[in-house]
Amino acid sequence: MITLPNGQTYQVSSAGGYPPGSAPASRKLFAAAHVVADPLGDNTPGRPAAVDWDATMAYRHHLWSYGFGIAEAMDTAQRGMGLDWTATQELIRRTGAAAAGPFACGAGTDQLSGVDHSVADILAAYEEQVGVVEAAGGQVILMASRALAASAAGPDDYHRVYGSLLAQTAQPVILHWLGPMFDPALAGYWGSSDLDAATAVFLEIIKANASKVDGVKISLLDAGREVALRRSLPTGVRCYTGDDFHYPELIQGDSEGYSDALLGIFDAIAPAASAAVTALDKGDLDTYNAIFAPTVPLSRHIFGTPTYYYKTGIVFLAWLAGHQSHFKMVGGLENARTVPHLVELFLLADAANLLPDPELAEHRMRAFLEVSA
Repeated sequence: MITLPNGQTYQVSSAGGYPPGSAPASRKLFAAAHVVADPLGDNTPGRPAAVDWDATMAYRHHLWSYGFGIAEAMDTAQRGMGLDWTATQELIRRTGAAAAGPFACGAGTDQLSGVDHSVADILAAYEEQVGVVEAAGGQVILMASRALAASAAGPDDYHRVYGSLLAQTAQPVILHWLGPMFDPALAGYWGSSDLDAATAVFLEIIKANASKVDGVKISLLDAGREVALRRSLPTGVRCYTGDDFHYPELIQGDSEGYSDALLGIFDAIAPAASAAVTALDKGDLDTYNAIFAPTVPLSRHIFGTPTYYYKTGIVFLAWLAGHQSHFKMVGGLENARTVPHLVELFLLADAANLLPDPELAEHRMRAFLEVSA
């Protein structure tokens, strides 16, 4: 039993979570994984990231055990928000060496300082990162580039950069369109702030290079736009939903198709998501919807505005669920959400059956409130 800041007494009612099992078969699922900070390291903002590598790799094995591929070194791992390129390279290499399941890794341009760069310099930065991913044995995810968003003169520069990269990659890649709600520096990506015009450029690049594109991941939190894009993709190109608000209906799909998934929220809800999609494999939509339904309010809360601070909730839940020993983050990002926000997260996580050890979750929440009040 725990006393909440509003005076309410509360007891965790999670029924023990979901056991690991075989990988869901009907959809291809990636969980974008967070990194575990070294709690005694210097993770003040602006300093090189101090990472607890053992705990970080253990969390990846937790995700693999539920049948997920790992989407490594993505925004969930705090790319551009505390995880520097030196630490990112180490993360990619360690994941490749420890791989117990599929993994794909983000390649971007964040080794460039500032934002004003030539297209040639941006392309060279991308090529360096692609080389690191391929050397580790990972599938490449071409992440959106802040430098390209700031420096591109228009759509032609996007065609030049992506066309050149796709001609060079050893295997088909995943293209990642991260919206400005996740990173304001990516506003106007693909050469236009008009989403219809930007989507048209995006599709032109995909269709011109379809044999080198495994799939696309869009994170715009707009289910209708994702469905329209999905229906416009060339045959054989997957749509990986990045919509942390509408993922159940997008993964389920309709008579014209469905989305696979590459989601940050899967880091937090992997046990439930694996069980839900396994039910979908069996055609059991009632169980699918019953498992996913309580995760949606949790996800919408974690990804509430400002959306780019969702990483704080992801790590807080990992701590409550017993997957790491502390609530510390690289870049000091554990301070990015308020106490009331994290209290509500605790309640929603319990409602979604995501606190496998109720006694531990209550103990940690009580300790957090004692030092935060």
